[in-house]
Amino acid sequence: MLLWAGVTLIFPLIALLMKIPVRHVVLLWLALSGGGFHWAWHDTHNVSHIPDALYVSASKLEDMPVQASGFIASEVQVDGDRAQFEMRVTAISSMGSDTQNDTFQGGVGKSEAISEQVIVHIKLAAKQEQQLAAEWQRGDAIQLHGSLKAPAKAGNFGGFDYNEYLHTQEIHWLFKGNGAASLQKQQASQWNRYTLFRWNDQLREQLGQRMESAFVSLHHAGYMKGLVLGVTDELDPATYNEFTQLGLTHILAISGMHVAVYAATLLYLLKLLRVSRETSLAVVMVLIPAYVLLTGASPSVVRAGIMAMIGLFAARRGMLKDGLSILSVSALLMLLWNPYYLLSVSFQLSFLVTAGLLIYMPLMKPFFAKWPLLIGGEIAITITAQLVSFPMTVFYFNQFSLLSFAANFVLVPLITYIVLPLGTVAMGIAFLWEDGGRILAWPAEQLNELTFWLVKWMNVDDTYVSIWPSSSILWVIAYYAALYSILYWLKTWMISRRRTEESLGLEVALDKDKGRLSAGRNSAGQSTSVPMPSPIHTGLAASAEWAAILQTEREPEGAGKYARRQWNGYSHLALAVSGIAWFGILCIGYITPGDGNTGMVQYLDVGQGDSILITTPSGKHILVDGGGTMDFTTGKNAWRKRKDPYEVGEDTIVPLLKQRGVHRLDAVILTHGDHDHAGGLQAVLDQIPVSALVFNGTLTDKAPFRKLLNTAVNKQVKLYGAYYGMEWSPDQDTKIRFIHPLPLQEEETGSLSVVKEQNHYSVAMILEMEGASFLFTGDMDDAAESLLLSELAHSPSHTEGKGETLAVRQAVDVMKIAHHGSKYSTSEEWLSYWQPKVSVISVGASNTYGHPNEAVLDRLSTVGSAIYRTDTMGEVQIRVQQGKLSVRHKK
Repeated sequence: MLLWAGVTLIFPLIALLMKIPVRHVVLLWLALSGGGFHWAWHDTHNVSHIPDALYVSASKLEDMPVQASGFIASEVQVDGDRAQFEMRVTAISSMGSDTQNDTFQGGVGKSEAISEQVIVHIKLAAKQEQQLAAEWQRGDAIQLHGSLKAPAKAGNFGGFDYNEYLHTQEIHWLFKGNGAASLQKQQASQWNRYTLFRWNDQLREQLGQRMESAFVSLHHAGYMKGLVLGVTDELDPATYNEFTQLGLTHILAISGMHVAVYAATLLYLLKLLRVSRETSLAVVMVLIPAYVLLTGASPSVVRAGIMAMIGLFAARRGMLKDGLSILSVSALLMLLWNPYYLLSVSFQLSFLVTAGLLIYMPLMKPFFAKWPLLIGGEIAITITAQLVSFPMTVFYFNQFSLLSFAANFVLVPLITYIVLPLGTVAMGIAFLWEDGGRILAWPAEQLNELTFWLVKWMNVDDTYVSIWPSSSILWVIAYYAALYSILYWLKTWMISRRRTEESLGLEVALDKDKGRLSAGRNSAGQSTSVPMPSPIHTGLAASAEWAAILQTEREPEGAGKYARRQWNGYSHLALAVSGIAWFGILCIGYITPGDGNTGMVQYLDVGQGDSILITTPSGKHILVDGGGTMDFTTGKNAWRKRKDPYEVGEDTIVPLLKQRGVHRLDAVILTHGDHDHAGGLQAVLDQIPVSALVFNGTLTDKAPFRKLLNTAVNKQVKLYGAYYGMEWSPDQDTKIRFIHPLPLQEEETGSLSVVKEQNHYSVAMILEMEGASFLFTGDMDDAAESLLLSELAHSPSHTEGKGETLAVRQAVDVMKIAHHGSKYSTSEEWLSYWQPKVSVISVGASNTYGHPNEAVLDRLSTVGSAIYRTDTMGEVQIRVQQGKLSVRHKK
């Protein structure tokens, strides 16, 4: 309502400044008000009715056994030990506790009719169940028993919020089932609302099989499926990440490029068959929705399909309008259908880039007017697309590769005009002649190999990848305004330059004719036409127009000089101001926002593990541990492994670091080599520049840890083994004192010791920043705590008088509780020594270890320490300035 009121008040001012007719302003205000009402009505009605159907509150519904009937509403994805799909629930009932078995009998309450979409996760119990789950199809009538769970909310500030995302999909619950036996198919009529989509799924599956038969390599087949059909499930995750790094993911997302190639190909084929133009346009217009449906109907392809249909219809009726009108109508139709499209990244990028090309291309064309049409047009489109997509790319993905322009310029035409048509034709021929399909697929595979090699080669050096912190939408708007201004004045400068050149050329021609040739007559007195510029250059030759209009022998004295003087005065200033503004906006967007003399310690929510980001008052960044996702899919459980499993470093820590503008980590401190602390650091070292890696000076017998150290060596990261008494000052207001591990008892051999049980040798350190102290303990056990307390008691700093040793209490402001609150750490003696005012426990929700232990929580309460937990509170951020702490948490 406040936004609507603000827009209402500012509209008259905009109309006055831009001289917009009042009638147009009123219509625009009505349209925006209607759109806001439509959004509010839609969002108000986007609520779950399942709690009402079961007569319980939403908070009590979690993990309650229920039984649901309905239809499978999406493709079934079987990946490792999980089958996932969307289900349209038509009836639901609660179940008694005695019915949580493999049958549907007994204890079922009254079934309530309902119509609501849920996401189903079925954890498969055996490898044989994968085949059974693969037979489930969209449109099947099913009955499920299991439990409901609310989607997870973001655990970190700025992190991905699965709950909000599913809300925009009008989904509010996850249905959890155990084993394939939790689903039973029911008898249903042959036709339902999902039958058409089921046929479409089957056609996509058949086309995918033909693609596999044409492309022998599964790697190539998966890539071509994504390129031609929009099926990205089988796309190699490593390849996708490399494309993402170079800003090439739009190639793998079915969009306007694919629709244009599809429509152009159909029109060309119909032309060869001598079909009339009107009939061809009508046929293609009818076939475009089939292509949109076949390729998955993502927002980008729906937008392209609607635009293509409107454009073809307008062309057939001879009433073709400008592209912005068609784009606007497409957006309006999509938002009327589903206003949540407005929050879709795919929708935003698709429409913004398309609108940017329509608006900015006219400003870019004059720079390449004298270039060969093919090359000049391609360069102009590539530059414009890069400039337009840049702010949204860094807004959402927080990175931009300086090689993106070169990659798009080389690879987009190659893939669009050669690989895409070859792959499509090879797939089609494979239906009739498999060998013929392989013959056509072979050159496509060679070009794909070239593409993969180029993409990998461009990704070798991280120097060209810049990291951008998350900015505001106002920054994006300011960027577009400054870009338009600078391109406009550059175009004006080029127009002025050409006017001058044409004026000088005309003067030379007139002088050679000894003054007898006028602009409108030749030496014989016959009328002659002055060459007028092409439509794209209309108005460029100002001095020639002067001569033609006035019909004088010479251009009026000083006319050209006046035009140049006018440009040099006002326009040069405008161009300079625009350029400075644009450069300033880029600098503001790139620089990590700071809080002056404020330090921050951020205890990230990484589940059952540790990861802490320290930002000093001067802007230094130190990462302590990197979490890690435990992998139990080995040996006989290898079938459970998923193609692209969740990995905390790749999916949580790296995105958060980029989002917060961490251009470089001044140090990574690894407390010990256990996977829940070290596992996520592999992705960090792969994607974020790191200056130094500090660890406990020992090795583990695990391959991932050795790979991590090898990566550090290959990237020339300085390695340091922490030891008792080592100190480091990142800046003048910050000091880190390492107090553990104690020196190993073995003799020095010059090589690192292999230690299987790493907890005992965890790095412990005290951070002193802005007058406050933080203690970090890794996974120290109580034996290590006891040894350290003994060492601290006998340290020289604690010796007073005649060699008498005093155990002086060293209170700290904040302590990271060791080993996630395990009962084998954080002893009474330990807490009595440090007396922490604030305690932070990094622990996973519903972990199987029972962390944190109740005894540890009681001991912390006894010493009066305020307790913060990542499992219940999410990320915990502690700001410190002049010794004062302020704490906030996500949940």
